[in-house]
Amino acid sequence: MSIGSVLTAAVSTSAGLPCFSIQWMRVNLMFYKQSFCVFRTGAVNAAAGSAYAEFGNTKVIVSVFGPRESKKAMMYSDVGRLNCNVSYTTFATPVRGQGSDHKEFSSMLHKALEGAIMLETFPKTTVDVFALVLESGGSDIPVVISCASLALADAGIMMYDLVAGVSVSCLGTNLVIDPILEEESCQDGNLMMTCMPSRYEVTQLTVTGEWSSAKMNEAMQLCLDACSKLATIMRSCLKEAASATQD
Repeated sequence: MSIGSVLTAAVSTSAGLPCFSIQWMRVNLMFYKQSFCVFRTGAVNAAAGSAYAEFGNTKVIVSVFGPRESKKAMMYSDVGRLNCNVSYTTFATPVRGQGSDHKEFSSMLHKALEGAIMLETFPKTTVDVFALVLESGGSDIPVVISCASLALADAGIMMYDLVAGVSVSCLGTNLVIDPILEEESCQDGNLMMTCMPSRYEVTQLTVTGEWSSAKMNEAMQLCLDACSKLATIMRSCLKEAASATQD
């Protein structure tokens, strides 16, 4: 079986802001699918930084506030504090009226980002990251993490590198990158990886289901390759946004 992924991007303008449309083609011997992706910074004017991401049917918006004085009493620390919250709108899932905070995803977002942020650059203050899933179409948390990383950079938060997130589902003998809801519902296993591609450093790895060693290695390499390509597009998005601001 051969598995491949191709990432291409086109730049357009939306509301005066650069908008990157990414075409992600997933190919193997028995599976072919295309999903279109969009990145855009400056999505929320009131925030210090923000970003919007659209991967297939999954739509996410992230707002970053701070660094600012923490609302919670805390002892002096040489490093800052990162606060993350992931929530869903009431219309995000097929079952309407079930929008709420997602504590597990909030914890995963914090874990994925914390190691990439230079917390020592804002001692005794807090950076708040609020992610809102507008529509859940599958692979929600890796999209949230990538979008949040872009929003942090847009806010000028010092980071070692951008964090890109990708997930892979095992469907029988096939590996499917960034699975949609229907694929997630019948998967045999799932692997989600977030990493700082320039440093070749994984910030989080979660695995569910049963995997053989060979299949696990194949999935991890696929994730690393996809994260690297994704981060390249994210950096281009930031550069274009900076250029547009200067103009």
